[in-house]
Amino acid sequence: MTLKYFIKTFGCQQNKADSERVAAAFEARGMKPAKGYSDADYIVVNTCMVRQSAEDRVYGLVRNLGKIKEKKPRLKIIVTGCMVGVAFRDKTGKILQKLKERMPQVDEFMPIEEVGFDNEPVRVSKTHAWIPISNGCNNFCTFCVVPFTRGREISRPFEDIINEAKKLKEQGYKEVTLLGQNVNSYGADLILGEKNVQVMRDLDKVYFESHSVNTRHSASFPYKLNGKNLKPIYVKHLGRYRIPTLFPYLLEEVAKLGFEKVDFISSNPWDFSDELIDVIAKYQNITRTIHLPVQSGDDNVLRRMNRWYTASEYLNLIEKIKKKVSGVKFTTDIIVGFCGETDKEFENTVKLCKKVGFEKAYIAMYSPRPMTAATKVMKDDVPYQVKKNRWQILENLINQPKLKKN
Repeated sequence: MTLKYFIKTFGCQQNKADSERVAAAFEARGMKPAKGYSDADYIVVNTCMVRQSAEDRVYGLVRNLGKIKEKKPRLKIIVTGCMVGVAFRDKTGKILQKLKERMPQVDEFMPIEEVGFDNEPVRVSKTHAWIPISNGCNNFCTFCVVPFTRGREISRPFEDIINEAKKLKEQGYKEVTLLGQNVNSYGADLILGEKNVQVMRDLDKVYFESHSVNTRHSASFPYKLNGKNLKPIYVKHLGRYRIPTLFPYLLEEVAKLGFEKVDFISSNPWDFSDELIDVIAKYQNITRTIHLPVQSGDDNVLRRMNRWYTASEYLNLIEKIKKKVSGVKFTTDIIVGFCGETDKEFENTVKLCKKVGFEKAYIAMYSPRPMTAATKVMKDDVPYQVKKNRWQILENLINQPKLKKN
């Protein structure tokens, strides 16, 4: 009898790409996809915990799956993704113990790092493909749990990405999206040596295959790629140069392959280089809708969030991109009700949104996340109803007009 698997994915595009690799691992073992939960022998829940609401949905689903398991004892329930990532990085073991207590129905908690890139992903679409280029994050925004769910930022080898893109083009795919928690900083560890970038939060297994790096690379050394010497790109921000990046080179190489559309998610405003803007402007097949998370339009809130820009710097970047890339539109992420957010600080966010004219905004009400600085040292002191009201104001301002037009 052929065993069947079913995967439920919560969260971002990176999770969707991970689920395609999980499916590939199952099919490499001879399994077939199930139509739903009831006819599956293995159910994988790929979790998100960027907000408390996402975490709660996972608990609710697993409780319901437990009822199916009562009637089908051989059913195996596997939980992976961000909730498991943070649990395995918690040295105290308390978070993993909490997961086991709240989800006793689960047979295995599996770090996503255990699923490699050995098999070609089972892609949901036949025209669009996700291509992971990096994993993890080194930025430590005070509200964000991603550095603890996925670990430090590791770049996938340049050649591996290009080879995957070439194969997708040969297979007839028309669109690709390059994925990373911060695509703009892609390649920093390739240039500096992965052990010279943050090494905390590592698990025994890595998301990408390990690769040898010449750790003598520095700002004064070129990066050798395909026989060419590439000068790492830096962005001067707040009076100093941050990290080296190869992302403009990578984006250009993928665009030159001739896809109808090349997209990328997600970018941090403080790493958006002039060179990157020039590449986008040069190639018409690169997206004209850029996702650029702002999170808040108030400088005090941005400082509390550990976001490395001011509202005016963000607006200047928007204008710079608009001048060079005709027809460009912007989407964004915004958090309302962050620790200590006053009415005036929220109004500054409203003002910024009106100036930019976002095409779409993913608006979230702040909720404390484990291990983050905000949870440890700040107070979640904005009442829920105030958060809800602020969420509705921005939803009406940015997203509702688009719904009415459609």
